[in-house]
Amino acid sequence: MIPVNEIRSITSEQNPHLRVLKPWWDVLSEYLGVTMLMIGVFGCTLQLTQDKISCLPNRFPDLSGGERDCSHLRQENQSLWEFSITKHLGPDVVEVFGRKNGLDIHQYEFVNHFCYERAVHWYGKYFPYLVVIHSMIFMVASSFWFKFPGTSSKIELFVTILRKCFDSPWTTRAISEVYEERREERMVVWRKNTMTKSAADNNDDMVSLIRSSIKSGSEQKSAEPQPTASLLDKKEGEQAKALFEKVRKFRTHVEAADLLYFMYVLQTALKVFKFALITVYSVALVPNIQIVVMCSVPPDLTGFSVFCCNYNKAHLFSKLAYCYICFVGVYGLLCVYSLYWLFHRPLKEYSFEAVRLETGINDIPDVKNDFAFLLHLSDQYDALYSKRFAVFLSEVSECRLRQLNLNLEWTADKLRARLSRNASERLELALFLLPGLPDTVFEISEVQSLKLELISNVTIPGTVSQLPALQEMVLIHSPAKLQLEALSHLRENLKVLRLGFEGPEQVPLWMYSLQSLEELHLSGALSSEFSRGPALDSLRELKNLRLLTLRCKLTKIPPSVVDVCGQLLRLCVHNEGTRLQVYNSLKKLVNLSALELTGCGLERIPSAVFSLSLLQELDLRENRLTTVEEILSLQHCRRLTVLKLWHNHISYIPEHISKLRALETLDLSWNKIRSLPPRLCYCTKLRHLDLSHNQLASLPSEIGILQSLQFLSLAFNSLESLPEELFSCKRLKVLALGNNSISSLSPRVGNLAQLLRLELKGNRLESLPVEIADCVSLKLTAVIVEDSLMDLLPPDVKDRMKHR
Repeated sequence: MIPVNEIRSITSEQNPHLRVLKPWWDVLSEYLGVTMLMIGVFGCTLQLTQDKISCLPNRFPDLSGGERDCSHLRQENQSLWEFSITKHLGPDVVEVFGRKNGLDIHQYEFVNHFCYERAVHWYGKYFPYLVVIHSMIFMVASSFWFKFPGTSSKIELFVTILRKCFDSPWTTRAISEVYEERREERMVVWRKNTMTKSAADNNDDMVSLIRSSIKSGSEQKSAEPQPTASLLDKKEGEQAKALFEKVRKFRTHVEAADLLYFMYVLQTALKVFKFALITVYSVALVPNIQIVVMCSVPPDLTGFSVFCCNYNKAHLFSKLAYCYICFVGVYGLLCVYSLYWLFHRPLKEYSFEAVRLETGINDIPDVKNDFAFLLHLSDQYDALYSKRFAVFLSEVSECRLRQLNLNLEWTADKLRARLSRNASERLELALFLLPGLPDTVFEISEVQSLKLELISNVTIPGTVSQLPALQEMVLIHSPAKLQLEALSHLRENLKVLRLGFEGPEQVPLWMYSLQSLEELHLSGALSSEFSRGPALDSLRELKNLRLLTLRCKLTKIPPSVVDVCGQLLRLCVHNEGTRLQVYNSLKKLVNLSALELTGCGLERIPSAVFSLSLLQELDLRENRLTTVEEILSLQHCRRLTVLKLWHNHISYIPEHISKLRALETLDLSWNKIRSLPPRLCYCTKLRHLDLSHNQLASLPSEIGILQSLQFLSLAFNSLESLPEELFSCKRLKVLALGNNSISSLSPRVGNLAQLLRLELKGNRLESLPVEIADCVSLKLTAVIVEDSLMDLLPPDVKDRMKHR
């Protein structure tokens, strides 16, 4: 006998988890296949363990000249038995004997084997083997798609993911959370309807009763313990996160083809064909299994030409054959039904509409091809599998899991440890490259500035109102959405907003409704079409805007900036080298006090600037200015105190710069200036003068007129000497003379009693004057010079300067 365990090796039962892909007809077919195989094995066992046939010679030839058929043996043998069976040896003793044929045992064995091979029909001999072979084919065909390399890997991966999704605690939590939200929404709607009805009836008592019931209901809800099923630890959260990724990749891999569906249809069609074939030839050949058969044997071998043979297992085999045909018929009907199911229903499409309605998770997508077919099969086993599996197809569910994992990883204590002071001296919480915004952020009430960088899927909830000190928000490539409660809070409390984005579509619309906003900093690609679009028109809602910074590649000042002209005090445009061609909008910013045009490709000072009568600061760095002849027109800006023309290509300064009487800060560094006009020194209010990184060879003697000068930088020029009048500027606090060709320093340096820093490194000095010690505010560490020159100073001078 063949052990049953050996039979299981050819079926899919080696992996019991695959049963989720076996509908009821496949399970029943599998049991029928095993039953048919047992029939074949039983028949084969009988064939191997029992005698096959028994033959006797036929002594009665046919009167017509042929041999008589063996069907007469039953009647004739009975009469012969009665005639010759006994011999009386005495009154009580009888000897029994049969007919003598004169054949020995070897002849009988030969005749039995000869007649079994020649006389017995082939179907009667090989019927058990055919049953075994066909049953094996049925079993292989049923489980072929579980073994075929192109399909087995997909099936095993699907079953593994399906089981993990079914057992995941996140599935239960996600469904229960949605159910709770839907129940709360229904309660809110019911309360609103009840309140409306009661208000229409003008029944104050009913209103108070409803309110008290709402209050008691909310208190009861808060008092209810949370179910333990909703608890999810960090490890389970990470496992659920990995499941979302596996489901996404599996869907991409499987949904693109229909190989699994094709293989299942092919193997089912093969079984139907086998069923038809077996039924046809079995019904036709079963009558050939006969109990008594006649066999012709050469008479030279035994002396008899005809033998009548009894096929011992014919009766049993005929019964087994009819039983086998019945099993095959049932098996075939199941296969036909399977084909009907395959072609009658749209198995290449699977809709989660019922799951969406039942669970309330509305973003579960429908699937197709092999993915849909596998889900249809699992529904035949248990529809609960696809329902729980659908949770991991939902982006909303994934976002909620991501949020939960974030909250577990970023606790309030961990976030509080990241607090630091930013450039504005606000207490800032900076988060970088996270998958979302942790809810625990809103538990840190002392936060004044929230900085989010490279964080996707940011949704600021209404709990932002728990941050009463929040005044600044920085969103760098972190598109954010606001809930209604959050928008209401930020509209009244947010003062500074800094946005970094890649395109105009990432600029949030809620930005334009922040009525209390005082500073707005935009950094990204603002196209000219966007600048002219209606979206910027809403800047007029920013009634308190004082500072606007645009780090964009613009070709003109956005016209919508004019909407805030009444309150805007400072405008900064950083154009990154793109030429700014249109400046007409600047004329309307009549209240502007500070203007910064950086990297705008300017070749001349824009004429629109001259109409800004209240302008106090003008910064035109990193442009293409080669001449500033029109600087005379700046005298119309009577309040101009700061002028920065650094990082340009200016070669000379016109004499009429002296008209800028109110100028206090002048930055001309990083240009190509070879000489200074003496009339520059008539800007007597200058306190800060930066001429570093130029090509100056000398200074005018009028430099001594600048008695208000406190900062003077002449570093990185070609100066060989300094005018004595320079040391008459007794209010100098910083004097930078490094990297020139100065060979000596005048002893009059001691007149600079307020000097705090002196830079001399990189010159041709051979010694330092001892009068340097008379600079009573200058410490030894604030003298930037070569160590060799410092060592030449007398010890008492160094001691005096060291102990200040």
